[in-house]
Amino acid sequence: MEIQELHDDELMAQAREWRLRALRGEKEARGMAHELEREVRRRFGNPKTDEQHSLKEIRALAQLR
Repeated sequence: MEIQELHDDELMAQAREWRLRALRGEKEARGMAHELEREVRRRFGNPKTDEQHSLKEIRALAQLR
């Protein structure tokens, strides 16, 4: 499977499927889940990091008042 050639929806579905397989204990699934998730972060960013930046901006605005 060429991860970079997957459409966005298919990438997200594959990432979820492989992560579930890894969580169920399939040892071989962990590496594929990681690769797919890395491509998701490359395309869409890291939601946890984006959230942290948003919170810092909110605090900065609150300090201006």
